[in-house]
Amino acid sequence: MSMIGNLLRVTKIELEEYLKDSSLLEERIYNNTSDEEDPKLVEIDRSWEGILFLLTGQNLETIDHLMARVLFSGQVIDEEQDLGYGPGQYLTHREVKELNTELSKITTEELEQRYDSKRMMELEIYPNTWEEDEMINYLTDYFEILKEVFAEASQNDEAIITFLN
Repeated sequence: MSMIGNLLRVTKIELEEYLKDSSLLEERIYNNTSDEEDPKLVEIDRSWEGILFLLTGQNLETIDHLMARVLFSGQVIDEEQDLGYGPGQYLTHREVKELNTELSKITTEELEQRYDSKRMMELEIYPNTWEEDEMINYLTDYFEILKEVFAEASQNDEAIITFLN
């Protein structure tokens, strides 16, 4: 079973509603009766901890870096809710803007220089397949998607909810 990273752009009002009643968030994510996918819900596959490593040089167990907040803000929607692998976490629209400013400064070339498959394997960075040649491209492709999500949310004054499922 895979742990898939997800980012959901939401309005300030939607975030307030989810904080008051987290079942509404679960309904939005899992009970979509429409054939169309939610355009504000973006999956970054299993790249999430690899991206965090490239941003911070740390693994999830020891991470204490500001940039970890792009996926794990520490602000939980509902401690009792399990969206697959724990509760959802959120960033306010202001926090999204701050992190977007930092993310926009990071280039693919910088991330490629930070890629260290041996160290990633030692730290057991999920999914622990970093010795495969194409994995740096896998990470940088999903990093660009993550940057797009933050840029769009920042432009639209949206909050972001992150979760693993």
